[in-house]
Amino acid sequence: MIYTVTFNPSLDYYVQVNNMKSGLVNRTAGERLAVGGKGLNVSLALKELGEETFALGFVAGFTGKYIRDKVTELGLDYHFIEVEGQSRINVKIKSNTETDINGTGAKVSATDVNKLVRKLKSLLKEGDWLVVCGSVPSTLDFTVYADLFKKLKTVNGVNIVVDACGRLLTDTLKYHPFLIKPNVYEMCEIFGLSAVPDVEGIYACARKLQEMGARNVIVSMGSAGAAMVTETAQSLYVRAARGQLVNSVGAGDSMVAGFIHEYIKTGNYFSALNFATAAGSACAFTNDLATKEQIEYIESLML
Repeated sequence: MIYTVTFNPSLDYYVQVNNMKSGLVNRTAGERLAVGGKGLNVSLALKELGEETFALGFVAGFTGKYIRDKVTELGLDYHFIEVEGQSRINVKIKSNTETDINGTGAKVSATDVNKLVRKLKSLLKEGDWLVVCGSVPSTLDFTVYADLFKKLKTVNGVNIVVDACGRLLTDTLKYHPFLIKPNVYEMCEIFGLSAVPDVEGIYACARKLQEMGARNVIVSMGSAGAAMVTETAQSLYVRAARGQLVNSVGAGDSMVAGFIHEYIKTGNYFSALNFATAAGSACAFTNDLATKEQIEYIESLML
């Protein structure tokens, strides 16, 4: 089973505004609502690919009820812990450029996190996958992911995947996650780089993350593709498919889902990275998470 954890699920409000002008009243040309949060996106993408997946997280208030209702409608298995406050609303403005305004999130306490730990301990078994990704509410410390893995270390043989930024990510490396997936800008932030390095420089930074404890590292590079270093000492690079960017939200989450799906099927790092990159590209070329058919079509263009 592939379990995902989303500490900060959201209700995403997408609006299309033609030629948005700052400081003036703008009217939408189109709008839609969707559930969001990186872990939820990973689970939804995995479900589309035919994988067994179970989503966990925290929800609150009327927005939390909408998230529950929508996830139920989508047929995703889940366990959400009810907390105080309101689940966040993220505003995604599509105009001449993309502008995101992300909310703060619900009030998740240490007691709430302990409830999550108990639930995970009752579910996880050897061979399962645990994907923990995204931001956390402001009520929690940046060590919360690392603290979670510390409390779960008695559960052996679980493949941990982390997609986060800054110390939220780096503090987890001592627990040797199977895979981490920073994007290239998050990687630059970790190492204090003022400019994006070339692929060889990305490999060098990824190997430093391995030295800190990560087993495998994918660095997503948007339209430039993805680079990976593996625990078998491989350095891999895949170019992204060419296409028109429609929506970047969920592309990185689709990449994580695509990698896990293909790696489970083949055990081959390059095949998994190639499919992951196709999944990320396919998502970027659509208004929503891509279908399996769309991903496979994009992959066929990359071969």
